[in-house]
Amino acid sequence: MNIYESQNKIIAENSENFNLRDIFECGQCFRFNKSGEFNKSGETGESYEGAAYGKFLRVYQKDNKIYFETTFEDFNNIWRNFFDLDTDYKKIFESLRRDETLKKASDFCPGIRILKQEPFECLISFIISQNNNIPRIKKIIERLCANFGAKIDDANNKYAFPRASELAGLSSDDLEIIKAGFRSEYILEAAKRINSGEINLDLIYNLSLSEGTEYLKKLKGVGDKISACVLLFAYNKLDSFPVDVWIKKILEKYYAGGYDFGEYAGVANSYLFYYERSNN
Repeated sequence: MNIYESQNKIIAENSENFNLRDIFECGQCFRFNKSGEFNKSGETGESYEGAAYGKFLRVYQKDNKIYFETTFEDFNNIWRNFFDLDTDYKKIFESLRRDETLKKASDFCPGIRILKQEPFECLISFIISQNNNIPRIKKIIERLCANFGAKIDDANNKYAFPRASELAGLSSDDLEIIKAGFRSEYILEAAKRINSGEINLDLIYNLSLSEGTEYLKKLKGVGDKISACVLLFAYNKLDSFPVDVWIKKILEKYYAGGYDFGEYAGVANSYLFYYERSNN
């Protein structure tokens, strides 16, 4: 992938297996939304905008070029890693296509990449996702950020995801404004234990998949599914395989005889989830 700066944008070209719609609509991230169609200098396409790691980003794609509206410093310090641009996703894509169902699924969404999200944000986001649908998850998260996060972009009215220290001192009454229901209790407990140092999310980078699962499950409200999502979408443990209602149905439908997706099970999971949800 060739990356360079031009007209106050960072451009990445020759971007195989990268598609903004696949990345942001596959259920792994809740703070980026399609911001519309664009038409600049005769080029048309889709643009997305959102926030991560305390920074706002607008990004759009045309053919094999991705345009990041950011500084070169922020691109290298945040977005290059966030989008996992240095990983060979063509290799991952090809390795999973021996399976006929995965071939169909990956053909539908070949541009999925597993984002490397900030662990606390990812954890709280998937706590909020329990027994919830994506539009409502996004609304709860935006209310959480608007009420308790720092403002990071005046022009676009964007807020950072609040840190554990900003949530730890709150009460259940304080969180009523985000309308998270029973999940508020889990959010507050996680924030307090992480802020106090009792739970250290940085340790998980060096833990195995099973060790990371058990460590995260020390938190109230965090079970196998949430821990698997956090390990995949924050810690880039690509062998993590979250199982929710959709995935259960997929396994029953296509893999009743068993399955083994190997070291890229999490990528397979995202292909299958997005394909099945979009076509049913």
